[in-house]
Amino acid sequence: MLKTITNLVKLVRHPAPEVGRTPHVVVHSENKWRLLRFSAPSGRTPTHRLPLVLVPSMINRWYVLDLLPGKSLVEWLAEKGWDVYVVDWGTPGPEDRHLSFDDVVGRYLGRALRRASETSHAPAAHVLGYCMGGTLAAIHASAFPERVASLTTLAAPVAFADDGILATWTRSPAFDPDSLVDAFGNVPWPLLQASFLMLRPTLTPSKLAFLADKLITGRGFDGNFLDSFLAKEKWANDNVDLPGEVFRTWVRALYREDQLVNGRFTLLGKPARLEGITMPLHVLSFEHDYIVPKESAVPLAERAGSRDITHTHLPGGHVAAVVSESAKDRLWPKLETWWAARDRALRAVSAAE
Repeated sequence: MLKTITNLVKLVRHPAPEVGRTPHVVVHSENKWRLLRFSAPSGRTPTHRLPLVLVPSMINRWYVLDLLPGKSLVEWLAEKGWDVYVVDWGTPGPEDRHLSFDDVVGRYLGRALRRASETSHAPAAHVLGYCMGGTLAAIHASAFPERVASLTTLAAPVAFADDGILATWTRSPAFDPDSLVDAFGNVPWPLLQASFLMLRPTLTPSKLAFLADKLITGRGFDGNFLDSFLAKEKWANDNVDLPGEVFRTWVRALYREDQLVNGRFTLLGKPARLEGITMPLHVLSFEHDYIVPKESAVPLAERAGSRDITHTHLPGGHVAAVVSESAKDRLWPKLETWWAARDRALRAVSAAE
Protein backbone atom coordinates (compact mmCIF):
# COMPACT_ATOMS: atom_id res chain seq x y z
CA MET A 1 0.00 0.00 0.00
CA LEU A 2 2.82 2.41 0.89
CA LYS A 3 4.43 1.78 -2.50
CA THR A 4 1.15 2.53 -4.26
CA ILE A 5 0.68 5.78 -2.36
CA THR A 6 4.28 6.79 -3.09
CA ASN A 7 3.86 6.10 -6.81
CA LEU A 8 0.55 7.99 -6.85
CA VAL A 9 2.30 11.02 -5.36
CA LYS A 10 4.98 10.72 -8.05
CA LEU A 11 2.31 10.68 -10.73
CA VAL A 12 0.52 13.73 -9.36
CA ARG A 13 3.74 15.72 -8.89
CA HIS A 14 5.36 14.70 -12.16
CA PRO A 15 5.60 17.74 -14.45
CA ALA A 16 3.87 17.59 -17.79
CA PRO A 17 6.52 16.63 -20.39
CA GLU A 18 7.40 19.15 -23.06
CA VAL A 19 6.65 17.76 -26.52
CA GLY A 20 7.89 18.77 -29.98
CA ARG A 21 11.36 19.63 -28.67
CA THR A 22 13.57 18.86 -31.68
CA PRO A 23 15.02 22.22 -32.85
CA HIS A 24 13.23 23.58 -35.90
CA VAL A 25 12.47 26.75 -37.80
CA VAL A 26 9.35 27.87 -39.65
CA VAL A 27 10.20 28.16 -43.35
CA HIS A 28 6.68 28.98 -44.53
CA SER A 29 3.42 30.05 -42.91
CA GLU A 30 0.06 30.81 -44.45
CA ASN A 31 -3.34 31.25 -42.85
CA LYS A 32 -3.15 28.74 -39.95
CA TRP A 33 -0.67 26.22 -41.34
CA ARG A 34 3.13 26.21 -41.14
CA LEU A 35 5.99 24.26 -42.67
CA LEU A 36 8.60 23.28 -40.08
CA ARG A 37 12.20 22.40 -40.89
CA PHE A 38 14.12 20.32 -38.37
CA SER A 39 17.78 20.90 -37.69
CA ALA A 40 20.37 18.20 -38.07
CA PRO A 41 22.32 17.52 -34.85
CA SER A 42 25.20 19.94 -34.29
CA GLY A 43 24.31 21.73 -37.51
CA ARG A 44 25.53 18.89 -39.72
CA THR A 45 24.81 19.16 -43.43
CA PRO A 46 22.18 16.62 -44.59
CA THR A 47 23.80 13.67 -46.31
CA HIS A 48 20.89 12.65 -48.55
CA ARG A 49 20.04 14.22 -51.88
CA LEU A 50 16.34 14.90 -51.32
CA PRO A 51 14.45 16.13 -48.24
CA LEU A 52 11.65 14.36 -46.41
CA VAL A 53 8.24 16.03 -46.05
CA LEU A 54 5.99 14.47 -43.39
CA VAL A 55 2.24 15.12 -43.62
CA PRO A 56 0.20 14.36 -40.47
CA SER A 57 -3.56 14.15 -40.09
CA MET A 58 -5.51 17.41 -40.03
CA ILE A 59 -7.39 16.44 -36.85
CA ASN A 60 -4.32 15.63 -34.74
CA ARG A 61 -1.31 17.68 -33.71
CA TRP A 62 1.89 17.26 -35.72
CA TYR A 63 4.09 16.56 -32.69
CA VAL A 64 3.13 12.89 -32.62
CA LEU A 65 6.10 12.72 -35.02
CA ASP A 66 8.29 14.54 -32.47
CA LEU A 67 6.92 13.31 -29.17
CA LEU A 68 9.95 13.29 -26.86
CA PRO A 69 13.75 13.17 -27.16
CA GLY A 70 14.61 9.56 -27.92
CA LYS A 71 11.00 8.89 -28.96
CA SER A 72 10.87 11.24 -31.92
CA LEU A 73 10.75 10.08 -35.53
CA VAL A 74 11.90 13.46 -36.86
CA GLU A 75 14.80 13.62 -34.40
CA TRP A 76 15.87 10.11 -35.39
CA LEU A 77 15.67 10.88 -39.12
CA ALA A 78 17.64 14.11 -38.70
CA GLU A 79 20.35 12.14 -36.90
CA LYS A 80 20.43 9.82 -39.92
CA GLY A 81 21.32 12.76 -42.15
CA TRP A 82 17.91 13.68 -43.56
CA ASP A 83 16.61 17.18 -44.14
CA VAL A 84 13.20 16.83 -42.46
CA TYR A 85 10.10 18.99 -42.90
CA VAL A 86 6.72 18.59 -41.19
CA VAL A 87 3.43 20.22 -42.10
CA ASP A 88 1.74 21.75 -39.04
CA TRP A 89 -1.90 22.25 -40.09
CA GLY A 90 -2.57 24.59 -37.17
CA THR A 91 -5.98 25.33 -35.69
CA PRO A 92 -8.76 26.52 -38.02
CA GLY A 93 -10.95 29.39 -36.91
CA PRO A 94 -14.60 30.12 -37.74
CA GLU A 95 -13.42 31.98 -40.84
CA ASP A 96 -12.02 28.70 -42.22
CA ARG A 97 -15.38 26.91 -42.46
CA HIS A 98 -15.39 27.41 -46.24
CA LEU A 99 -11.78 26.24 -46.72
CA SER A 100 -12.07 23.62 -49.43
CA PHE A 101 -10.39 20.29 -50.09
CA ASP A 102 -8.80 21.90 -53.15
CA ASP A 103 -7.37 24.68 -50.97
CA VAL A 104 -5.80 22.31 -48.45
CA VAL A 105 -4.68 19.36 -50.58
CA GLY A 106 -4.05 21.14 -53.85
CA ARG A 107 -2.77 24.59 -52.90
CA TYR A 108 -1.43 24.30 -49.33
CA LEU A 109 0.22 20.91 -49.72
CA GLY A 110 1.56 21.91 -53.12
CA ARG A 111 3.17 25.01 -51.65
CA ALA A 112 4.63 22.99 -48.78
CA LEU A 113 6.34 20.62 -51.24
CA ARG A 114 7.58 23.47 -53.41
CA ARG A 115 8.92 25.41 -50.43
CA ALA A 116 10.69 22.35 -48.97
CA SER A 117 12.28 21.52 -52.32
CA GLU A 118 13.44 25.09 -52.90
CA THR A 119 14.79 25.47 -49.36
CA SER A 120 16.76 22.22 -49.68
CA HIS A 121 17.87 23.05 -53.27
CA ALA A 122 16.28 19.84 -54.49
CA PRO A 123 13.97 19.11 -57.43
CA ALA A 124 11.47 17.16 -55.30
CA ALA A 125 10.96 15.51 -51.92
CA HIS A 126 10.24 12.12 -50.44
CA VAL A 127 6.74 12.39 -48.91
CA LEU A 128 5.30 10.49 -45.96
CA GLY A 129 1.63 10.82 -45.02
CA TYR A 130 0.34 9.49 -41.71
CA CYS A 131 -3.32 8.49 -41.29
CA MET A 132 -5.54 11.13 -42.94
CA GLY A 133 -2.32 12.87 -44.00
CA GLY A 134 -1.46 9.81 -46.09
CA THR A 135 -4.75 10.06 -47.95
CA LEU A 136 -4.14 13.75 -48.62
CA ALA A 137 -0.58 13.05 -49.80
CA ALA A 138 -1.74 10.23 -52.10
CA ILE A 139 -4.42 12.43 -53.66
CA HIS A 140 -1.93 15.25 -54.25
CA ALA A 141 0.69 12.89 -55.66
CA SER A 142 -1.82 11.36 -58.07
CA ALA A 143 -2.84 14.74 -59.53
CA PHE A 144 0.35 16.78 -59.09
CA PRO A 145 3.34 14.39 -59.02
CA GLU A 146 5.99 16.93 -60.04
CA ARG A 147 7.42 17.55 -56.55
CA VAL A 148 6.90 14.02 -55.17
CA ALA A 149 10.00 11.86 -55.62
CA SER A 150 8.52 8.97 -53.63
CA LEU A 151 5.37 8.43 -51.60
CA THR A 152 5.03 6.59 -48.29
CA THR A 153 1.61 6.12 -46.70
CA LEU A 154 1.51 5.14 -43.05
CA ALA A 155 -1.81 3.68 -41.83
CA ALA A 156 -3.64 5.74 -44.47
CA PRO A 157 -7.10 4.92 -45.87
CA VAL A 158 -7.66 5.03 -49.62
CA ALA A 159 -10.52 2.53 -50.03
CA PHE A 160 -13.57 3.35 -47.96
CA ALA A 161 -16.12 0.70 -48.94
CA ASP A 162 -14.92 -1.70 -46.24
CA ASP A 163 -16.76 -3.16 -43.27
CA GLY A 164 -14.91 -1.02 -40.73
CA ILE A 165 -16.91 0.79 -38.08
CA LEU A 166 -16.12 4.27 -39.39
CA ALA A 167 -17.24 3.33 -42.89
CA THR A 168 -20.45 1.83 -41.53
CA TRP A 169 -21.24 4.92 -39.47
CA THR A 170 -20.62 7.41 -42.26
CA ARG A 171 -22.80 5.45 -44.71
CA SER A 172 -25.74 5.36 -42.30
CA PRO A 173 -28.80 7.31 -43.55
CA ALA A 174 -29.13 8.68 -40.01
CA PHE A 175 -25.82 10.51 -40.34
CA ASP A 176 -26.23 13.86 -42.08
CA PRO A 177 -22.85 15.59 -42.66
CA ASP A 178 -24.52 18.57 -44.32
CA SER A 179 -26.59 19.40 -41.25
CA LEU A 180 -23.51 18.99 -39.06
CA VAL A 181 -21.42 21.37 -41.16
CA ASP A 182 -24.26 23.86 -41.61
CA ALA A 183 -24.78 23.95 -37.84
CA PHE A 184 -21.17 24.12 -36.65
CA GLY A 185 -19.14 25.43 -39.60
CA ASN A 186 -15.99 23.61 -38.57
CA VAL A 187 -16.56 20.15 -37.12
CA PRO A 188 -15.71 20.39 -33.39
CA TRP A 189 -12.81 18.28 -32.21
CA PRO A 190 -14.70 16.85 -29.18
CA LEU A 191 -17.22 15.35 -31.60
CA LEU A 192 -14.46 13.85 -33.72
CA GLN A 193 -12.63 12.52 -30.67
CA ALA A 194 -15.81 10.98 -29.26
CA SER A 195 -16.37 9.08 -32.49
CA PHE A 196 -12.87 7.56 -32.32
CA LEU A 197 -13.31 6.66 -28.65
CA MET A 198 -16.54 4.86 -29.55
CA LEU A 199 -14.59 2.72 -32.01
CA ARG A 200 -12.96 1.09 -29.01
CA PRO A 201 -14.97 1.80 -25.86
CA THR A 202 -12.57 -0.21 -23.70
CA LEU A 203 -9.55 1.96 -24.62
CA THR A 204 -9.79 4.40 -21.70
CA PRO A 205 -10.52 1.70 -19.07
CA SER A 206 -7.63 -0.39 -20.40
CA LYS A 207 -5.28 2.60 -20.06
CA LEU A 208 -6.46 3.15 -16.49
CA ALA A 209 -5.99 -0.54 -15.67
CA PHE A 210 -2.48 -0.44 -17.16
CA LEU A 211 -1.62 2.65 -15.11
CA ALA A 212 -3.11 1.13 -11.95
CA ASP A 213 -0.98 -2.00 -12.40
CA LYS A 214 2.12 0.17 -12.69
CA LEU A 215 1.14 2.13 -9.59
CA ILE A 216 0.53 -0.99 -7.52
CA THR A 217 3.45 -3.16 -8.63
CA GLY A 218 5.96 -0.38 -9.24
CA ARG A 219 7.44 -2.32 -12.16
CA GLY A 220 8.94 0.17 -14.58
CA PHE A 221 7.24 3.06 -12.80
CA ASP A 222 9.91 5.71 -13.27
CA GLY A 223 10.40 9.13 -14.84
CA ASN A 224 10.89 7.68 -18.32
CA PHE A 225 7.60 5.78 -18.13
CA LEU A 226 5.73 8.81 -16.81
CA ASP A 227 7.15 11.10 -19.50
CA SER A 228 6.18 8.66 -22.24
CA PHE A 229 2.71 7.91 -20.85
CA LEU A 230 1.82 11.54 -20.19
CA ALA A 231 3.20 12.74 -23.55
CA LYS A 232 1.06 10.24 -25.46
CA GLU A 233 -2.00 11.18 -23.40
CA LYS A 234 -1.34 14.87 -24.04
CA TRP A 235 -1.25 14.24 -27.79
CA ALA A 236 -4.30 11.96 -27.72
CA ASN A 237 -6.35 14.70 -26.04
CA ASP A 238 -4.96 17.66 -27.98
CA ASN A 239 -7.09 17.50 -31.11
CA VAL A 240 -8.17 19.99 -33.76
CA ASP A 241 -11.42 21.09 -35.39
CA LEU A 242 -11.77 20.13 -39.06
CA PRO A 243 -12.80 22.76 -41.63
CA GLY A 244 -16.41 22.11 -42.55
CA GLU A 245 -16.04 21.88 -46.32
CA VAL A 246 -13.06 19.52 -45.99
CA PHE A 247 -15.20 17.28 -43.76
CA ARG A 248 -18.10 17.45 -46.21
CA THR A 249 -15.87 16.28 -49.09
CA TRP A 250 -14.19 13.65 -46.91
CA VAL A 251 -17.51 12.03 -46.01
CA ARG A 252 -19.39 12.49 -49.28
CA ALA A 253 -16.75 11.85 -51.94
CA LEU A 254 -14.52 9.39 -50.11
CA TYR A 255 -16.46 7.46 -47.47
CA ARG A 256 -19.86 7.42 -49.20
CA GLU A 257 -18.92 7.38 -52.89
CA ASP A 258 -15.43 5.85 -52.65
CA GLN A 259 -14.37 8.16 -55.49
CA LEU A 260 -10.64 7.65 -55.02
CA VAL A 261 -10.77 3.91 -55.71
CA ASN A 262 -13.43 4.36 -58.38
CA GLY A 263 -11.27 6.85 -60.27
CA ARG A 264 -13.77 9.73 -60.05
CA PHE A 265 -12.01 12.06 -57.59
CA THR A 266 -10.60 15.37 -58.85
CA LEU A 267 -8.25 17.94 -57.33
CA LEU A 268 -8.22 21.50 -58.63
CA GLY A 269 -10.01 20.22 -61.71
CA LYS A 270 -7.46 17.48 -62.45
CA PRO A 271 -8.15 13.74 -62.18
CA ALA A 272 -6.76 12.26 -58.96
CA ARG A 273 -6.61 8.56 -59.83
CA LEU A 274 -4.50 6.04 -57.95
CA GLU A 275 -3.11 4.85 -61.29
CA GLY A 276 -1.52 8.28 -61.56
CA ILE A 277 0.85 7.48 -58.70
CA THR A 278 3.90 6.43 -60.72
CA MET A 279 6.70 7.38 -58.31
CA PRO A 280 8.20 4.76 -55.92
CA LEU A 281 5.53 3.82 -53.41
CA HIS A 282 5.69 2.34 -49.90
CA VAL A 283 2.38 1.38 -48.26
CA LEU A 284 2.42 0.45 -44.57
CA SER A 285 -0.44 -1.17 -42.68
CA PHE A 286 -0.73 -2.55 -39.15
CA GLU A 287 -2.25 -5.77 -37.90
CA HIS A 288 -4.20 -4.31 -34.98
CA ASP A 289 -5.21 -1.01 -36.56
CA TYR A 290 -8.94 -0.64 -35.80
CA ILE A 291 -9.08 2.88 -37.28
CA VAL A 292 -7.60 2.09 -40.71
CA PRO A 293 -7.94 -1.66 -41.38
CA LYS A 294 -5.59 -3.32 -43.80
CA GLU A 295 -8.42 -3.63 -46.34
CA SER A 296 -8.64 0.16 -46.46
CA ALA A 297 -4.90 0.87 -46.81
CA VAL A 298 -3.63 -1.88 -49.12
CA PRO A 299 -5.66 -1.07 -52.29
CA LEU A 300 -3.25 1.80 -52.91
CA ALA A 301 -0.47 -0.74 -53.49
CA GLU A 302 -2.77 -2.79 -55.73
CA ARG A 303 -3.97 0.06 -57.93
CA ALA A 304 -1.06 2.49 -58.15
CA GLY A 305 0.70 2.84 -61.50
CA SER A 306 4.23 2.70 -60.08
CA ARG A 307 6.68 -0.03 -61.08
CA ASP A 308 8.34 0.22 -57.65
CA ILE A 309 5.78 -0.71 -54.98
CA THR A 310 6.46 -2.05 -51.49
CA HIS A 311 3.80 -3.14 -49.03
CA THR A 312 4.90 -3.60 -45.42
CA HIS A 313 2.48 -5.09 -42.89
CA LEU A 314 3.61 -4.88 -39.27
CA PRO A 315 2.28 -5.79 -35.82
CA GLY A 316 0.86 -2.98 -33.74
CA GLY A 317 -1.95 -0.47 -33.74
CA HIS A 318 -2.69 2.81 -35.44
CA VAL A 319 -0.75 4.94 -32.95
CA ALA A 320 1.32 2.51 -30.90
CA ALA A 321 3.19 1.17 -33.92
CA VAL A 322 4.47 4.69 -34.65
CA VAL A 323 5.32 6.02 -31.17
CA SER A 324 5.83 2.94 -28.97
CA GLU A 325 9.15 1.75 -27.60
CA SER A 326 9.39 -0.83 -30.41
CA ALA A 327 8.91 1.73 -33.23
CA LYS A 328 12.56 2.77 -33.10
CA ASP A 329 13.65 -0.81 -33.75
CA ARG A 330 10.82 -2.01 -35.98
CA LEU A 331 9.12 0.73 -38.02
CA TRP A 332 11.60 3.60 -38.25
CA PRO A 333 14.52 1.58 -39.72
CA LYS A 334 12.21 0.14 -42.41
CA LEU A 335 11.17 3.64 -43.42
CA GLU A 336 14.71 4.99 -43.48
CA THR A 337 16.17 2.01 -45.34
CA TRP A 338 13.49 2.29 -48.03
CA TRP A 339 14.06 6.03 -48.50
CA ALA A 340 17.84 5.68 -48.54
CA ALA A 341 17.70 3.07 -51.31
CA ARG A 342 15.47 5.28 -53.49
CA ASP A 343 17.58 8.32 -52.76
CA ARG A 344 20.72 6.48 -53.86
CA ALA A 345 18.96 5.37 -57.04
CA LEU A 346 17.96 8.95 -57.83
CA ARG A 347 21.51 10.13 -57.15
CA ALA A 348 22.84 7.48 -59.55
CA VAL A 349 20.40 8.56 -62.27
CA SER A 350 21.41 12.20 -61.84
CA ALA A 351 25.09 11.30 -62.03
CA ALA A 352 24.51 9.32 -65.25
CA GLU A 353 22.74 12.28 -66.82
